[in-house]
Amino acid sequence: MTTIESATSPAHLMSLFARRAAAGDVDGLLALYESDAVFEPPLGTVLRGANQLRAALSAFAAMRPRIQYTGEADCVIVDGIAIVANTWTVIGDLPGGGIHREAGLSADVLRQQADGSWLILIDQPRGSVVTG
Repeated sequence: MTTIESATSPAHLMSLFARRAAAGDVDGLLALYESDAVFEPPLGTVLRGANQLRAALSAFAAMRPRIQYTGEADCVIVDGIAIVANTWTVIGDLPGGGIHREAGLSADVLRQQADGSWLILIDQPRGSVVTG
């Protein structure tokens, strides 16, 4: 049985997300979300649960995206709930060739689990494609 590393803090979770995305590890990315998590990739498109998240994360991971967080995350934790805001850039390889560049600001709600680990409850990245 393979053991997947758990996030020990909100900052660690963001690091794991970046590392697993770059590796194209869809199962590893899904393991960072609660089973009933909500993901809103573009504004107005709300995905819920593992099946819907898997489809979106599969397309994202297929680009082998390299995520860089700019500066330190803004994080507030109250009673095992964290809100984390990150400024980020993503560079990925498009399936037909070419490079995808995107930058934005994400707002994520994380919840601490009974074992002390952290999982994503709400994922709301806001980005726009960067040209040039």
